[in-house]
Amino acid sequence: QGGREANQVSDDYRYQDGNYEGYAPNDSYYRGGDEPAHEEDAQSDVTEGHDEDDEVYEGEYQGIPHPDDIKEKQKQRAPAVADEYRDRADLMAERMEDEEQLAHQYENIIEECGHGRFQWTLFFVLGLALMADGVEVFVVGFVLPSAEKDMCLSSSNKGMLGLIVYLGMMVGAVMLGGLADKLGRKKCLIISLAINAAFAFLSSFVQGYGFFLFCRLISGLGIGGSLPIVFAYFSEFLSREKRGEHLSWLCMFWMIGGIFASAMAWSIIPHYGWGFSMGTKYHFHSWRVFVLVCSLPCIASLVALKFMPESPRFLLEIGKHDEAWMILKQVHDTNMRAKGEPERVFTVSYIKTPKQVDEFIEIQSSTGTWYQRWLVRITTTFKQVWDNVLYCLTAQYRMNTLMLAVVWFTMALSYYGLIVWFPDMIRYLQEEAYESRVKIFDEEEVSHFTFNFTLENQIHRNGEYRNDKFIGMKFKEVRFEDSLFEECYFEDVTSSETFFENCTIISTVFYNTDLYEHIFINCRLINSTFLKEKEGCHLDFEEENDFLIYLVSFLGSLSVLPGNIISALLMDKIGRIRMIGGSMLISAVCCFFLFFGNSESAMIGWQCLFCGASIAAWNALDVITVELYPTDKRATAFGILNGLCKFGAILGNSIFASFVGITKVVPILLASSALVGGGLLALRLPETREQVLM
Repeated sequence: QGGREANQVSDDYRYQDGNYEGYAPNDSYYRGGDEPAHEEDAQSDVTEGHDEDDEVYEGEYQGIPHPDDIKEKQKQRAPAVADEYRDRADLMAERMEDEEQLAHQYENIIEECGHGRFQWTLFFVLGLALMADGVEVFVVGFVLPSAEKDMCLSSSNKGMLGLIVYLGMMVGAVMLGGLADKLGRKKCLIISLAINAAFAFLSSFVQGYGFFLFCRLISGLGIGGSLPIVFAYFSEFLSREKRGEHLSWLCMFWMIGGIFASAMAWSIIPHYGWGFSMGTKYHFHSWRVFVLVCSLPCIASLVALKFMPESPRFLLEIGKHDEAWMILKQVHDTNMRAKGEPERVFTVSYIKTPKQVDEFIEIQSSTGTWYQRWLVRITTTFKQVWDNVLYCLTAQYRMNTLMLAVVWFTMALSYYGLIVWFPDMIRYLQEEAYESRVKIFDEEEVSHFTFNFTLENQIHRNGEYRNDKFIGMKFKEVRFEDSLFEECYFEDVTSSETFFENCTIISTVFYNTDLYEHIFINCRLINSTFLKEKEGCHLDFEEENDFLIYLVSFLGSLSVLPGNIISALLMDKIGRIRMIGGSMLISAVCCFFLFFGNSESAMIGWQCLFCGASIAAWNALDVITVELYPTDKRATAFGILNGLCKFGAILGNSIFASFVGITKVVPILLASSALVGGGLLALRLPETREQVLM
């Protein structure tokens, strides 16, 4: 037995030395042994040599191998080193080389799969998610006039409610966009839509302002995360020739969301009776029905998404070759059956998968409790997301990221600022016209009279009212100045923007009214009694002016249709950079014409022109952001830039709204200069229409 072991050891060593009988080296270079030396000499004496495939290379000396060939052969002969002992830089270099090969192979596979039924099905499913994002932007603006009365909101509370959705969207875009590069497009999009649907639905039922604010914040967080994921998800099923055009068509669903919200607000909110009450505390008015209806696109997309597969490009990035292959085969077979060619066979048998570098720390069930395992899992995931965020600022992507950030921010600052400023300016013009029709009554004396009708847009100065009754009536924009009320009786009275200033009120009874203490400014109340004051706030019937606001939003959303069509048709012809720069510069020119908008119709016209011109820049920004970053960083980068966009929207809303009724110069100059600066900077970005998705 000892002899046999010795012989085996001897054989092993002989095998390793290359002298083992029957072992043939796998390269063409001499490595010792019994081969005659004169053959090597003979090969060295010729200037035309033959390789193993009998190909002739003229003029190249064949006796001494090329240095690159030597390195390659040495690399092949070198013993394999386990990944854990290799330098991370080497692993990353190998991964980048694999990703480049995968990018070109994947492009060929998508072209073989074709563009057909599968992509169009996914187009409508993701379009509903994008439509939900468009709806979310408009919802609060439409319900605010009603909600402020229903919840007794102050001016500061109204402003917070308008901005809280953008704050949620900003956080959601960064957080969920980053998670989509680690957990998957489909999974994170489902999480995003589920959060939005749940809290949007819940917000329609809550009564308190604080809880309603919280629900809209979390709802915005959910839908904010959907935008980066939708574009990253859909782009990974599109070939290079189709990508720009069909991503632009997808952007049309944002416009459809705005039209849907405007139409629903117009048809639902004015119907005050579309609701119910439970006692005196719980009221479900028509604006809450509107909020409920606006959650339908999100719910529909959430249900349909359950039947869609994960992105195969993402699966290949994390090393799941077989799952990715099955999905690509499903795409191919679905499209071929729709084209009437079910016999076409999916010819791809193997797809390159990049080197896996990330290490995911996991605690086994035997070495930790369940919450420790989840804590480590969550911590590791967020660390990887943070590493992705930092990667977007590395030398390779820093300049592109910074330029895109400026373009996104300037576009959002001007666009979102102006789309809030337009309705506010129209309201201001309406209020000016309303105030110009005010009726003024001086030194009137009324006694033993019963007021049981509405008083609106009136000013009463130095009047005297004795033994009068105000029963079952409404004061609307009414002001009493330096007047006397003696032995009067107010019952079941509601008021809106009504004040008593420097008045003397003697022996007067207020029963079941909402004439609270704060509306009596510098008044003397002598022997007057307040009984059973109305509780809470009370909705007014919608004014005719509100219909105009709905119409303005509807026309603003509809006006982007021509811009959407033009950008989709020309995106792959003139390129993304020219589209962004040209659209932003044309939008800046439109801003200057706002100086001539001194009427409601003029403001509506310029709003439509501005929205139609700027939409092409938005579409091209979405496309180029998707194409500039690799697959494992794509949703993260889009989320960061879209989060910055929402921050610009918050600033734009705050800054532009503060100048309504003061001056038009600052908002117009700020918007136009931001658009010009962003448009010129966009021209320095790299063109991406000819490159494959990395």
